[in-house]
Amino acid sequence: MVSLAPARSTPKGAREVPPHPFAVKTRTRTPQAQFDELLLWVLTGLIALGLVMVYSSSIATAEANKFTGYQPTYYLLRHGAYICVGLIAALFAFQVPVQMWQSNAPYLFLFGAALLMLVLIPGLGREVNGSRRWLSLLVINLQPSELMKLFAVLYAADYTVRKGKVGHLFSKAFVPMFAVMLLVGWLLLLEPDMGAVVVICTIALATLWLGGFNLSVFAGLIVALPLGFAALTVFSPYRMQRVIGFMDPWADPYGKGYQLSHALIAFGRGEWFGVGLGGSVEKLFYLPEAHTDFLMAVIAEELGLVGVAAVIALFALLVVRAFQIGRYAAFLERNFAALVAQGIGVWIGIQAVINIGVNMGVLPTKGLTLPFLSFGGSGLVVNCIAAALLLRVDYENRRIARGLPI
Repeated sequence: MVSLAPARSTPKGAREVPPHPFAVKTRTRTPQAQFDELLLWVLTGLIALGLVMVYSSSIATAEANKFTGYQPTYYLLRHGAYICVGLIAALFAFQVPVQMWQSNAPYLFLFGAALLMLVLIPGLGREVNGSRRWLSLLVINLQPSELMKLFAVLYAADYTVRKGKVGHLFSKAFVPMFAVMLLVGWLLLLEPDMGAVVVICTIALATLWLGGFNLSVFAGLIVALPLGFAALTVFSPYRMQRVIGFMDPWADPYGKGYQLSHALIAFGRGEWFGVGLGGSVEKLFYLPEAHTDFLMAVIAEELGLVGVAAVIALFALLVVRAFQIGRYAAFLERNFAALVAQGIGVWIGIQAVINIGVNMGVLPTKGLTLPFLSFGGSGLVVNCIAAALLLRVDYENRRIARGLPI
């Protein structure tokens, strides 16, 4: 593990900072890294595995579809291009100081809300499978809900810092945030995109909790949120059908339970070590959305329990490192940076849990991709930007620990 301990000597005029809680003590002084090497390797592993598995899961679909020109590498090339765009965007995002992200957090959030409104306008928003979630930008389609997840992290962190002194007052601390999230949730439900609503609400509530808001502020939500989601399910026929299909997919394996039943078959076929890379049967037109929402099922079939465990371990490491980076930022009294780092950890963690849970039949079907792995331009690019922001927080932590300017 990379040592994060501050140098022994502190430059004149520099502020004394506490040692990093996860620093490793060594007898000899070694050069300190400028970034979290472990986190970078985890991110590289996820993106590389995603590239391989997207290709494996999409070959048959691309080769048989005239829309793709019958080219087996269609999705591979597009996913590779998205990775390149994401890495370029990440490099630019890394150059932006955290303080600048904080200054512009409210404006970015308003920009995201405006995009959510634009996507609902006929002619501007692109409809796919009954959902209007994309804005057509000539060569690519932008999904505003993916951007909104990042903007929600930034806005919630900035809001929590600004409202820190009144965190015990329900009317001043919680009600404004609740009103904002209600507006965003309403816009997302009009698309509809229930998965994004769950993720964004989780980000907001977790950030307020991590920011030290009083427990009484959340008391009503313990009852209100489950009732609200239950009402949305009961009064929406297609959501109700998904819940019914999730509870017993084998009751209607060719109808409501089709996706889940084939995902479960993929998990069963994988056993311990899988059937081998490229050997999946379910991706051969049996499992819908094999390269997007149900990529984990293909991973389970081809790489087995070992592959699934490796993916879960990588996500667990990413979330743990995000919280460690956030904790050290809090030690340095960088509250906004701390909440951003931990908010990104919550976002990636909850979305990964939901996607894996859906694939395993633990949760009802939701239109959420697996971060860094699933095919999809907007999601992958935004994930890369979020990773760059997390690395930037860590980079600034290390600079401050050495008494250097950021």
